[in-house]
Amino acid sequence: MIRVELPAHLRTLARVTGEVQLAVEGRVTQRSVLDALESRYPMLSGTLRDQLTGQRRPFVRFFANSEDLSHEPPDSPLPASVATGAEPMLIVGAIAGG
Repeated sequence: MIRVELPAHLRTLARVTGEVQLAVEGRVTQRSVLDALESRYPMLSGTLRDQLTGQRRPFVRFFANSEDLSHEPPDSPLPASVATGAEPMLIVGAIAGG
């Protein structure tokens, strides 16, 4: 099981508390995790990535093992610790301003 931590506003939208656990078939990548997340929680479709292009939305970041994976190709494998469920994949809403 893959563990995913969502920001508070997306937990509210998906009506979940705490982290989400997902079954992902095949390679564990950003794309496969987001596909599984949106399949299980269709109300999240379009909140993390554009529905037409599949591109990550601005101000949404993906982290694993304290590393920012936001600019990695979506089909790159996630770290083994995330793939085995030892560590969660973090989805974070970025903050901008001056």
